[in-house]
Parts: sequence; structure tokens; C-alpha cells
Amino acid sequence: MSATTPQLPAAVRTFTQQLSSTRRGARLARLLACEQLRTWQTSPSITDRAEQIVAELTANAALHGRLQGRDFRLTLTLDPTVGVLRIAVTDARGDRLPSPVTDVVTPPDGESGRGLLIVAALADRWGTESYPPGGKTVWAECAC
Repeated sequence: MSATTPQLPAAVRTFTQQLSSTRRGARLARLLACEQLRTWQTSPSITDRAEQIVAELTANAALHGRLQGRDFRLTLTLDPTVGVLRIAVTDARGDRLPSPVTDVVTPPDGESGRGLLIVAALADRWGTESYPPGGKTVWAECAC
């Protein structure tokens, strides 16, 4: 007679950090995300993709989602059961929703305006959600 040992479902892992809406805060968010993903032992390919997505979303939060005295929040959620890493950045500017990437017109010599194109290329899915009373969350998901 053989008995099987019940397996516990893999726990969903979450990391959340509030950061200043500055370039320094965006840089710190990228560094913290990379370290957390290494701690969770995600594959290097997922860590590399996530690092770039975090860099773009947090730079946008610091640049376009900034309100004086208000921070942004980075949340990473790794669900090993479904094999998805979700990256979410919440800022204070719910009135400034990102344009769909198909509507973006960036001059060829422009220094900005390609962040969400990069996010769309690296993520399996991305989108926005309202964050009451006046903010928004921009999220991206990567299959692990």
C-alpha cells in the first residue's frame, strides 16, 4: 500500500514598498525589486524583464504621477501556483491615465515617450486600475 503525502499549495509572495515620487525613489524601487526577486529565486529571465518594467513604471510614477508631498507604491506579487509575477505601481494622479500604446506618437529623436511601449513588449499583460479616492495603479504581469 502506498500513501501519498499531501502537498501544501505554494504560498503567494508579496512585497510592498512606499517610495518618494522622485528619480531617486524610482531608482531605489528598481534596486529593491531586483533584490526581492533574487530572494524569491525567480529565474534570471523573469528578473531581467521585471527590472525593466519596474524601471519604466516607477519612472512614469515619479514623472507623470507626482503630486507634491505624495509618494508612489511598488507592489510585487509572485503566485507560483499560477506562475505569474504581477508588478503594480500606484501613484496619486488618477486624472492622468496612460494612453494605450497604439495611440502613442513619439518623435524619432524624442528622449521620452517609449516607456509603455517597452512595458507592453516585455509583459504578457498590462493595464490600469483606478485607486480611489484620486490615484491610479498601473500593473504588468509576467508568466514565470
